[in-house]
Amino acid sequence: MNAGERGLLISVKRASLRHPVVIGAGAAALVLLFAANVAAFLRGPDSPWLLGAVIVADMAVIGVGAMLAAREVLIAEQRREASEARVASIVDSAMDAVIPVDAAQRIVLFNRAAEQVFGVGRAEVLGTPLDRFLPRRFRGAHHGHIERFGSTGVTTRRMGDATTLWALRAGGEEFPIEASISQVDTDAGRFFTVILRDVTRRKQAEDALLRQQRELRELSARVLEAREEEKTRIARELHDELGQLLTAVKMDLNWLHERLLAGAPELVARLQETSALLDRTVSATRRISADLRPLMLDDLGLADAAAWLVEDFGKRSGVQCSFKLEAESSLDGIPNAVGTAVYRALQESLTNIGRHAGAKNAWVLLAAENGEIRFEVEDDGHGIAPEDLAKARSLGLKGMRERLTYLGGSIDVGPAPRGGTRLRGRLPIKNLPEGRA
Repeated sequence: MNAGERGLLISVKRASLRHPVVIGAGAAALVLLFAANVAAFLRGPDSPWLLGAVIVADMAVIGVGAMLAAREVLIAEQRREASEARVASIVDSAMDAVIPVDAAQRIVLFNRAAEQVFGVGRAEVLGTPLDRFLPRRFRGAHHGHIERFGSTGVTTRRMGDATTLWALRAGGEEFPIEASISQVDTDAGRFFTVILRDVTRRKQAEDALLRQQRELRELSARVLEAREEEKTRIARELHDELGQLLTAVKMDLNWLHERLLAGAPELVARLQETSALLDRTVSATRRISADLRPLMLDDLGLADAAAWLVEDFGKRSGVQCSFKLEAESSLDGIPNAVGTAVYRALQESLTNIGRHAGAKNAWVLLAAENGEIRFEVEDDGHGIAPEDLAKARSLGLKGMRERLTYLGGSIDVGPAPRGGTRLRGRLPIKNLPEGRA
């Protein structure tokens, strides 16, 4: 504030008239004037000069008082205007759009940021309804929200906590905003203040990130699908082509064994060793084929494939396994993508138990209810720490979660009641992404 403004805003209360000498002199003058008025009243028409002087003095005092009162009123108005100017300057300097409205939701202030956001000058919008800056489809609901907020007694809250809010520029363009609202009661009535920010760039960045995540998830699903198809092809070739060839070799060895049984003991012994090696080769081929893609998953369905998986894991690992199947009939005819995802999740879970859990027992539950498949894998091992779940190299769990998430499912890993780890998953049977049935 400069010197000129300070001079304009000095009132009687802050002027030199507050000096004790001046106050004393003024009080003495008033006492003398009061005495003169009493004397003039007592003497009446006998002293016309005294009566005239008293009247003149009274009028002078009244005039000075009126001038001082007018000055105080003028100074109060100047102070009010200066205060409003300071507030307006502060609001105008804000980086966010600030739009106070009255109880009827008419705009009473429109700062510079609001002009830039909405592309319109303040002179054009002052006194107009706030909903001019809302898309038409939101205007009715907006009035109700403001009225309910006014009745709550809460002074401040964020608008649109869980959803994106949309506003309307003067040119008709819709754009996303982030906004908060506050209310205050004054002598002039209730006022609401909306503070908003244009988040178009942030929304675009978020949409781009979500789109990239969706594309990456789609790519991951395609890669997994191609991988499953390749595994299925190799498994069938191992089972059919190589299996048939090994069976033929086995038959030929049996034929030679029958012919050489009477003589050549050394050849018979070598032939028996070769036959045993061939048996191990056949077993290894079947095991590799089943690990790649259990043909019973395609031929017999998820229920039988899961039961075989648990049984085979128990035999190989030495872990006592319990498999419980509920609502078996509901598992008939489920989409191939769902069956594969659940089977791979069970397979990865059992593999983790065998490698890391140190468990003696494992329990597997598979059920279908309310249009979704639910499965649980639990062990009594030493459990898994939360930091292990966040490790960058825990790719098995991440891949399992990614596969289920893409198909609309979910997975949860946590401590088990028996002291180990429990994995719980859910996957809808229907409403799969396009092309995944």
